Amino acid sequence: MEEFRRSYSRLCKESGAEPQESVLQRLHELPRGRLDLATQSLTVDTCRALGKLLQSEALLTELVLSDCMLSEEGATLLLQGLCTNTVLRFLDLKGNNLRAAGAKALGRLLRQNKSIQSLTLEWNNLGTWEDAFATFCRALAGNSTLQQLDLRNNQVSHKGAEELALVLKSHPSLQQLDLRWNNIGLLGGRALANCLPSNRTLWRLELAGNSVPSDILRAVEQAMDHNQDREATLRENRARTRVLSKEVRHLQEEKSKQFLDLMETIDKQREEMARSSRTTAARVGQLQEALNERHSAINALKAKLQMAEAALALSEQKAQDLGELLATAKQEQQSLVQKQAKERRLEQQEAVERESKLLRDLSAANEKNLLLRNQVDELERKVKSQQDQLFLTRQELTNTSAELKMRAMQAEERLELEKKRSRQSLEDSEQLRFKEVEHMTRHLEESERAMQERVQRLEAVRLSLEEELSRAKAAVLSERGQAEGELIKAKNQVRLEEQQRLAHLEEKLRLLAQARDEAHGACLQQRQTAAEAQARASQLGLQAEGLRRRLEELQQELSNKDQEKVAEVTRVRVELQEQNGRLQAELTAQEALKEKVAALERQLKVIASDHREALLDRESEISSLREKLRLKEAEVARIRDEEAQRASFLQNAVLAYVQGSPLRALSPQK
Repeated sequence: MEEFRRSYSRLCKESGAEPQESVLQRLHELPRGRLDLATQSLTVDTCRALGKLLQSEALLTELVLSDCMLSEEGATLLLQGLCTNTVLRFLDLKGNNLRAAGAKALGRLLRQNKSIQSLTLEWNNLGTWEDAFATFCRALAGNSTLQQLDLRNNQVSHKGAEELALVLKSHPSLQQLDLRWNNIGLLGGRALANCLPSNRTLWRLELAGNSVPSDILRAVEQAMDHNQDREATLRENRARTRVLSKEVRHLQEEKSKQFLDLMETIDKQREEMARSSRTTAARVGQLQEALNERHSAINALKAKLQMAEAALALSEQKAQDLGELLATAKQEQQSLVQKQAKERRLEQQEAVERESKLLRDLSAANEKNLLLRNQVDELERKVKSQQDQLFLTRQELTNTSAELKMRAMQAEERLELEKKRSRQSLEDSEQLRFKEVEHMTRHLEESERAMQERVQRLEAVRLSLEEELSRAKAAVLSERGQAEGELIKAKNQVRLEEQQRLAHLEEKLRLLAQARDEAHGACLQQRQTAAEAQARASQLGLQAEGLRRRLEELQQELSNKDQEKVAEVTRVRVELQEQNGRLQAELTAQEALKEKVAALERQLKVIASDHREALLDRESEISSLREKLRLKEAEVARIRDEEAQRASFLQNAVLAYVQGSPLRALSPQK
């Protein structure tokens, strides 16, 4: 708005005039998008500057110029600037004493401007000059965007009312017209009442303070009520059609989303199965390698043990030989002692030498005995170290069995998590289905309740209309011939409108049928995808069966190798048998996973059948709603016929009353 104020000041200075301080103050205080200059006395220079600014102003949507004491020239300049504006929606020119020039300027504005929706012209004198007002009315007839027009206190005569009646017969957008406190009179009111049956958009017409008879006012009010009911019915039909289309799209999106989620769950479970089978195969390979390594280690230990036993037997043989040598040495010593005793006296010197020699031999034998004992101790230490190695080997075997047990527990935990995940997915799908059924049930109940209330209201209106129709029939039996002719015309017109509406509704129904066919095609594609998923699941089952057979062959080989083991590694064989049992448990877990996949496939089939049944139910509901819509349209057409007949009766009654009244002689001919 600051830019607007600067532009206003600049244009005023360019034209040689000073900008008005009050206008500048208002421009500084106004909110964005609204220009309020009410009660400001605008000069011609100000009007010229504002007209130039409003030609291209793209921010103002509301302009208030009430009680501004505009001159003919100033109003013409302002309205000329608004002719090229494309964003203004509301224009208020109340209390500016606009006359012939103002009416012509307004006519030019209505012909050129296609954005103004509300125009307030209260407290002006547009109706005083009939030619200028007729120009204004012709311009109004060519405008297709104006929805609200306020002409209160404009001195509009019955001639101006007749011009307005010609405009209202075919105006496509005007919805509210205020003509209070003018000079319309009986003839103007009759002209306006006669034009209303052919108008379908006007739903508010104010005629108070115009000396219009009460029966004409009632006829105008009834026509306005009829237009309001027609507009409400059309809006309700459009809203219901939108709601139905939204529901159909929502159902299609929900079904596709559920199917995609289910397929993603199945793919994830298949990936988990493939991953678990790969990890199982890798684990079996690792266990086989570890078993082979253990076999090789045990064989090496066996060889070392045999070598130690051979060395021990050799050392024992050596000790036995040394013992025999010692025994023979003792025997020789005894024989020598006996020989010395016999020969002591004879050869004492030789005995001493022989004794010393024997002592030296004995010391050497003792040294040999000590060496043999040291060798025996060393062999015992070697045996003890080999026993320690055997103990370490057994401890490694126990650690391996504990690790295998831990892996089995991890596999069981992962299997339990998989079960929980599948159970949670089943519960989620059940909750989604339950929510969808509850939502559709609640929506159907609300729509049924709204339809019942609408039927009750229409029934009440029908009863009141029948009562009024019976009274009107009793009053106008003498005018039946003329009424029947006009009734035939009205029926033809209504039938034409109904045919157009029926063609429009048939087009909508065709579009809905096309959308249903597309949904059916998508459902077929989903079935085909489910069949492909089942084929992939069967292939995975065959692969799992092949793996299971391979695992059985490996188990057979392991059992054959276990039979070839020696008695010394019985404990190792027992542990290997326990390990095989755990592998069998993992195989059973894999078979359980396969059964779970089969259960999920069965659930997929059940869900697909449920979706197909839900789709059939929706189609039956749509057909029933179409039948209800057709019945309601027939009822609305019947009510329209009755209303048209009643309106023609009332019109004939009014004409008969006017023609038979004494005022007819005094009123001029139309």
